[in-house]
Amino acid sequence: MLAAFVGGLIIAGALIWAVQFGMKVRDRELPRPRPDEQPHLPDGGAVRESREIREPDEVPHAVGKERLMPYELHKSSTRTGKDQHRRRWLPGSSGSFGGGGVGHH
Repeated sequence: MLAAFVGGLIIAGALIWAVQFGMKVRDRELPRPRPDEQPHLPDGGAVRESREIREPDEVPHAVGKERLMPYELHKSSTRTGKDQHRRRWLPGSSGSFGGGGVGHH
């Protein structure tokens, strides 16, 4: 019984020390930003998301040269796809791995 009481006192003392240590650390941190320093929406309103289908943009071949220079490469490895029609999932078609569906009818 005495061991349980001493163990409880040790745990309570450790918890009190942890809280005091956390308060000291928090006092050393920078103050929280004031309401006027908080981020706000741009004047034009919220920025809208744009969706597009991308396709790979292959590296061009170096015709008549030994190698391509960096300024001859495209800025991105993908480009806007020619077909922007988004293919939708159809019920009954194969969906997820292990979905157990029967596939196309």
